[in-house]
Amino acid sequence: MELKGKVAIITGARRGMGKSHALKLAGAGAKVVVSDISQEECQKVVDEIQKNGGEAIAVKCDVTKREEVENMVRAAVGKWGKVDILVNNAGICQFKPFLELTEEEWDRTLDINLKGYFLCAQACAKEMVKQKSGAIVNIASIVMGQMGKGMAGLAHYSASKGGIVALTKTLALELAPYNIRVNAIAPGTIDTPMVASAKTDPKMLEATLNMIPLHRMGKPEEVSNLVLFLASEASSYMTGSTVVIDGGWLAG
Repeated sequence: MELKGKVAIITGARRGMGKSHALKLAGAGAKVVVSDISQEECQKVVDEIQKNGGEAIAVKCDVTKREEVENMVRAAVGKWGKVDILVNNAGICQFKPFLELTEEEWDRTLDINLKGYFLCAQACAKEMVKQKSGAIVNIASIVMGQMGKGMAGLAHYSASKGGIVALTKTLALELAPYNIRVNAIAPGTIDTPMVASAKTDPKMLEATLNMIPLHRMGKPEEVSNLVLFLASEASSYMTGSTVVIDGGWLAG
């Protein structure tokens, strides 16, 4: 699963899973664009990659804004001449009862979690079409309704992640003629800043772990191993798939 000579863009890469994905792909030889809403925090990840002998640049990007997304892609092409891999990872998750959910909260979640994936995938695919190759990896979730898990308080989040799975399938069909593969990953509970609140409440933590057969949260690097697989030629006959990594949660 080597990525030597490949250029990868990872969104939401300043911390959590995104940072882990950036480090993993850089470690496999990819030149990495570390992108998120904070240039300073992205640069810290770049510094870590460079310290380990890798090559990377930091690009501030709000994935809900087309201009910033296109600037991110231009930065990659300007630096290395192409884009081979996109990891759509930027996202937010906020629990809110459906009857209390505001239109603004709904819009913000769908804008970041779904519209952002569309904008990034479209901008990167336009570059990938030129070379007739590429791999897009979309981070979804097991919280996505049909064939997934419903969860109270996450109507907006669930809708966005279900949308990612549907988007993945359609993009896989449309981009296959250009040898661009599009797959999704549906993680369960992963130990990142996004689930910090569950760890501070012993009862909530125990309730969460009791739903997971392996009785632990996943590690970001465990998801990153799957990202690397789907970004590499090791998965060359896979497209349109959504791969679950949840410690057995859905099996229950």
